[in-house]
Amino acid sequence: MYKHFLTLPGWTILLTTSGGLLALVALLLSRSSLPASSHVNTSAPQAELGVASLQSELGPRHQLTYEQWVDLLQREARVTADQRPKGLTILAGDSLSLWFPHELLPVGLTWLNQGISGETSYGLLRRLKLFDATRPDTIFVMIGINDLIRGVREETLLANQREIVRHLKTAHPRAQIVMQSILPHGGKPLLDEQYRRAVQQNHQPPPWVDRLYVIPNDYIRELNQRLAAIAREEKVKYLDLHAHFINKKGDMRSNLTTDGLHLSLQGYELWRSQLEAFLKAEVNPLTPHLTTPLPTGMFE
Repeated sequence: MYKHFLTLPGWTILLTTSGGLLALVALLLSRSSLPASSHVNTSAPQAELGVASLQSELGPRHQLTYEQWVDLLQREARVTADQRPKGLTILAGDSLSLWFPHELLPVGLTWLNQGISGETSYGLLRRLKLFDATRPDTIFVMIGINDLIRGVREETLLANQREIVRHLKTAHPRAQIVMQSILPHGGKPLLDEQYRRAVQQNHQPPPWVDRLYVIPNDYIRELNQRLAAIAREEKVKYLDLHAHFINKKGDMRSNLTTDGLHLSLQGYELWRSQLEAFLKAEVNPLTPHLTTPLPTGMFE
């Protein structure tokens, strides 16, 4: 039984001290394995473009609808609220947060992943209440790339970001709120590669490819400057990941991404290093093992 549990997907929260979690673990096993594929309000959130509904047959690689993802995250948050683990740290965001391998997250903490694939700033804002009852020490927020892909106006995105921060400050007055920058995309070379692969495999490229062509990475950099200003005004922390992910042209470094949008193992290792550095700089007494080296041989 224990050996089987260790094979659970990396993003599964490791809150296993209660026998009442058996149903949750079973539910987590059905989580999707998607391919590395006023101003505040905008259109209601939808599942990531191209994501299918939950398949009728049972199996380990279900694809969930947006509503099913929300229900799953709500269940996880309820379990976490009941257990009140020490050192609770939340990742809130879209697929970039969702697929963060649990094994690569800084150790010495309890991580609750509240990411949903294809999420927008408005979608995240609407579901923040799902984990209101938890008592986190730190909440890391990364959201915005899907807003840009969907053509959401800049002022709407920024207003939603500000409201996300304000909600978290009110619901979690003792928590440290950390806004993370929007990551760059791979630029024209990697987007062109997605087209070439699609032609070779006789299928359409991911729908976000065309949209990223018209979103310059310089624009994302400037947008991050405005996010940093919001963090200062709201008196929360800001973690600039963008500067560490770019090459000399300002695009995402090719070894850090699988497709120009989603992250590779090396991308998550870099993100982890920045989380570790941030947490260490904050002198968090609940993170005594942040200097533990990355495990090796964990991924093929």
